[in-house]
Amino acid sequence: MTKSSKREQLENYTVKYGDMCKKNNHIETNLYEEYGVKRGLRDKNGEGVLAGLTNISVIKSQEIIDGKRVPCEGRLLYRGYDIIDLVRGFEHSARFGFEEIAYLLLFGDLPDKDQLKEFKGMLAMMRTLPTNFTRDVIMKASSKDIMSSLTRSVLTLASYDKQAADLSIPNVLRQCMMLISVFPMLAVYGYQAYNHYEQNDSLYIHRPDASLSTAENILRLLRPDMKYSELEAKVLDIALVLHMEHGGGNNSTFTTRVVTSSGSDTYSVIAAALSSLKGPKHGGANIKVVEMMANIKKNVKDVNDEEKVKDYLARMLNKEVFDKSGLIYGMGHAVYSISDPRATIFKSFVERLALDKGRKEDFKLYSMIERLAPQVIAERRNIYKGVSANVDFYSGFVYSMLDIPLELYTPIFAMARIVGWSAHRLEELINADKIIRPAYKSVMMERAYTDMEGRK
Repeated sequence: MTKSSKREQLENYTVKYGDMCKKNNHIETNLYEEYGVKRGLRDKNGEGVLAGLTNISVIKSQEIIDGKRVPCEGRLLYRGYDIIDLVRGFEHSARFGFEEIAYLLLFGDLPDKDQLKEFKGMLAMMRTLPTNFTRDVIMKASSKDIMSSLTRSVLTLASYDKQAADLSIPNVLRQCMMLISVFPMLAVYGYQAYNHYEQNDSLYIHRPDASLSTAENILRLLRPDMKYSELEAKVLDIALVLHMEHGGGNNSTFTTRVVTSSGSDTYSVIAAALSSLKGPKHGGANIKVVEMMANIKKNVKDVNDEEKVKDYLARMLNKEVFDKSGLIYGMGHAVYSISDPRATIFKSFVERLALDKGRKEDFKLYSMIERLAPQVIAERRNIYKGVSANVDFYSGFVYSMLDIPLELYTPIFAMARIVGWSAHRLEELINADKIIRPAYKSVMMERAYTDMEGRK
């Protein structure tokens, strides 16, 4: 049997039995309401089902006024500090913020100068991979899917750690700090391998510089000439800080806590979180924004004409154009309604970079869509809360201006969120002693067993 005939036979089989899977696994939607099941662990008002306690961050999108929940401007606090104040603090002093805010999330307090210097030194010292790891692990199985490459590398690192299964807090902290340090290397080297072996381009493997910040090192590792401007590094640093942590209920962080509760090792936990973040409903959203914007520019004859742009957005909602999903990507959030503070903070830095890069017209279009999309959605959809731009609306635009390839958009998200995952893993280990095991209501019918001869 030839390869093509085997493939055809397998495809026919899986199509046939795929239909059987659909039929026998379908559950009537009304049963979820009948049994009080919160689909997606969220109620009809979008409120998350309470699954635990955390002291790491909080998202505020509502206020209680006269006993009623009222939407408010979104706020995000890391360890009790407003993200706006944190960004303003290190930006005002012309410092890079990633390392400082990572310290805050991991240890619970803002560092003083000596503590920050020591922490940076520890991260720099750990920013190295085992001998021949790049050649033997990353280069030998190049893939366009850098998230899968990154996940594989994380799991493989466990075999180099003699204390991989040790769940003591000092050891887990060491592992988390090491992964925070090497994530940029694992992801960027994975991309360079793909770009060389599968895109037939030149291969660049640069060493990180211990004197540089995480944001600076990402650009240094990625670019052939290792050069970047201070503004480029600053804007990327802001992006990392804003993506670093977002409560315990987001999908990848909840995954972190679920797998941690089973007693699994750090490498397996972070690999599971990466697998969750990889999904287009989570970490891949910024790629869809960039693709959507390119589609709008291609199909709207005059992108300065607000009515034409608004009409095209309406057609997107009606599943007539773009990917026909009925979504305007980068708009709306599971928690925020009036505003996403991360998008609000990011916008001013995005504008500065756009002016520097000669992308003023693109920024103008983004701003227009940020203003028009909520109007279009409100006119055509029944929504229980307001809709505003989320941080992913602008992050993809920033990455494109930094000449970061699409394949690295979600891995950069991971380079930031690894800090939040680490903080939540530590908190789960310190406080919880039960495996997370929610209940599922069975709705199947009992059936009498039938002998082989009697089956049809």
